[in-house]
Amino acid sequence: MGNFYTDVIKKDDRFTTTKPVSDINLLEPVFRAKIVSIIADAKAHGLELMAFETYRSTERQQVLYDQGASKLRQVGVHHYGLACDLVRNVNGEPSWKGDFSALGPLAYSHQLIWGYDWGNAKIPHTFRDIVHVQRCSLSRQASLFAEKWYPDESYDPYNDPGTVR
Repeated sequence: MGNFYTDVIKKDDRFTTTKPVSDINLLEPVFRAKIVSIIADAKAHGLELMAFETYRSTERQQVLYDQGASKLRQVGVHHYGLACDLVRNVNGEPSWKGDFSALGPLAYSHQLIWGYDWGNAKIPHTFRDIVHVQRCSLSRQASLFAEKWYPDESYDPYNDPGTVR
């Protein structure tokens, strides 16, 4: 039995690209709907957001690491259609400037993990990615990366061990 990663992402021509991919169609459908809702909710509160880096290949991750743009050598949840960065939309261009603290409550309200606290604000985090959201708890990442697990439609990362709302 397949899943969005094996049925769509692995078959996409951009699977090994070194260029940024911001195509929301490469987000797993449940996650995609949540991202669209977050963007709409933010807009209703005067914050213009856009999805950036919806998919990231292993090859692109290596380029980012080599350039010092990422602290992670190996690609993470972006590779599986379950993560993206939500950045400001300034005249159609991405911007990382400004306050992104509103993204946390938006992520939580849509059952997504925010890269600032990684699903548990009670633990001090040395790595914070304030524009990152994902539909995979930290405790599930190893099985996701090993391709032993992929979320179904009802999956809520806040039902996993170590994740606190």
